[in-house]
Amino acid sequence: MEKLFFYDLETTGVRYWKNGIHQISGAIVIDGKVKERFNFRVKPYKDALIEEEALKIANVTKEDLETDIYEPFEIIYKKLTQMLTKYVNKFDRKDKFHLVGYNNASFDNAFLRAFFVQNGDKYFGSLFWADSIDCYVLASNFFRKERASFENFKQMTVAKKLGIEVDEARLHDAEYDIDLCMQIYERVAIL
Repeated sequence: MEKLFFYDLETTGVRYWKNGIHQISGAIVIDGKVKERFNFRVKPYKDALIEEEALKIANVTKEDLETDIYEPFEIIYKKLTQMLTKYVNKFDRKDKFHLVGYNNASFDNAFLRAFFVQNGDKYFGSLFWADSIDCYVLASNFFRKERASFENFKQMTVAKKLGIEVDEARLHDAEYDIDLCMQIYERVAIL
């Protein structure tokens, strides 16, 4: 059984050990079927460094993070783990999700793992395989013969090159970005 956890994060900076998450979005896909989609707005943990530059990228303000739209990170952690354990038995070493995202191997995965630790959970590996599926890497292989001609390799650029319509005004909203990622995955994954 193939269990994929497509996800994207928006953060308060680029350092997982100092900054926090303010949005987690994605989809649980099992054997090619979307079982559940989610979009959580997160109040970062109390000691998280919140950098204005990072918030601007996602069109969010510090004041936004204090509204009721953003739930405490402990509550989001509970919601997320309750959702995950509907599909994975964390006590079965052979039953785990593959993490799937765009540039997740070098960025999002560390933030997600830190999110678990911030919630007192050292068992991230009981839900997810240690290796992940990074659509950035898959696309690099897919476009290996023409990679040098790309202006950059941002998700938007790759999506457009694959013929995916991109609404630039919606970029850096994790819910929108994960939709782009899933469409990229459908085109570049070798199944």
